[in-house]
Amino acid sequence: MASSSKGLSFFEKGPGFGSGVSDLGRNLNSKTITAGVVAAIFGCTGPALVTIKASTTAGYTTEQTVSWLFGIYVLGGLISLVMGLYYKMPIVGAYSIPGASMLGAALTGFTFNEAAASFIMAGVIVLLLGVTGLMGKVMKWLPLPIVMGMIAGCMLRFGTGIVTSTGDSPIVCGAALIGFFFVPKIIKKFPPVLAALIFGIVALLATGGMAANAVDLKYIPPQIVIPKFNMATVLSVSVPLAALVVGAENAQAVGVLMAQGYKAPVNGMTIISGIGGILSGMFGAHNANIAGPMTAICSSEEAGENKEGRYAAGVVNGILFAAFGLFASFAMAFVKAIPASLINVLAGVAMINVLINAFQDGFGTKKFRMGAFASLIIGVSGISILHIGSAFWALVGGVIVSLICEKIDFDTQEAK
Repeated sequence: MASSSKGLSFFEKGPGFGSGVSDLGRNLNSKTITAGVVAAIFGCTGPALVTIKASTTAGYTTEQTVSWLFGIYVLGGLISLVMGLYYKMPIVGAYSIPGASMLGAALTGFTFNEAAASFIMAGVIVLLLGVTGLMGKVMKWLPLPIVMGMIAGCMLRFGTGIVTSTGDSPIVCGAALIGFFFVPKIIKKFPPVLAALIFGIVALLATGGMAANAVDLKYIPPQIVIPKFNMATVLSVSVPLAALVVGAENAQAVGVLMAQGYKAPVNGMTIISGIGGILSGMFGAHNANIAGPMTAICSSEEAGENKEGRYAAGVVNGILFAAFGLFASFAMAFVKAIPASLINVLAGVAMINVLINAFQDGFGTKKFRMGAFASLIIGVSGISILHIGSAFWALVGGVIVSLICEKIDFDTQEAK
């Protein structure tokens, strides 16, 4: 995609920071603040648990996990502030939740330094796609249905984890599920994952499953990680993660902005997602990038009738995100006191919509279905070949199957 600006400026031109800052005060109102807070609550509950679970599954320490959280939340918050204030649009930064979900298995056996290198490389790939305008060509050979089939396969264990963990701890996990499904029916717009967390913790305390003194509150600073490059992690982590950022998160965010009547700065969104990935990787965190779900919340009519003022909701979200990242060690201390079964259920319910969307995008278009199915089953298998995880092989297998069985879909896509 060619940039709308001239010369070496790859970013589309916006109103500028001066205009965004000067108009912020009059656009902060009950609706923009509420939308920003709701988006932040969504991003700081279930998705944080998914990330924490991925880090602990990979065998990383509390200090390393805190640094990971710092990277995605602080950098994600800064992306919201930069993009919102410069473009005066509700373009919200966070990180890829599906990306976090696949990383636990993909990073097993690799050091935190190798993980950091793979995250940096994912950011480099995204950045190159942005500055060269190659994103469209890449997605031609890596269609969204195949990408989402991989995600559905790699994340399916989160769904089955809801069932198995509830069987292991029926009272606590059952209470969490009651909160998730029923509270939003009674209290409209109450975040379902937050309701699940509250109900689960109450049941945990009532059954004596978590002592009050189990939470050890202490501040743990983030760490700069020296990357250790490993081709296996580049293939099994960097490539699938970059595909998710440009093919799912950015694409979804662009779509919802266009649906609300905004002219989305596609190049700018891609480039800042690449820069965010490189910088967050230095803290051992996977890509900080434009976030589809939270952009949808902050750009909706719930953020106010004045479309031009909804960027204030993204700014509020960005401030809260950055604050959460700065004090991530306190969140970690709290999570460590929660039993694994409840964590599994909370992470699982946080992924329900992501899983549903993955299946819809993978099999709902009537194109690349065989490739998406191949990608799904390879992702579910968890296979590792040459120390390269199933996410990469799911993409490779999906593309090969589609080229054999569904070449007409590639030809149709190229003709558009």
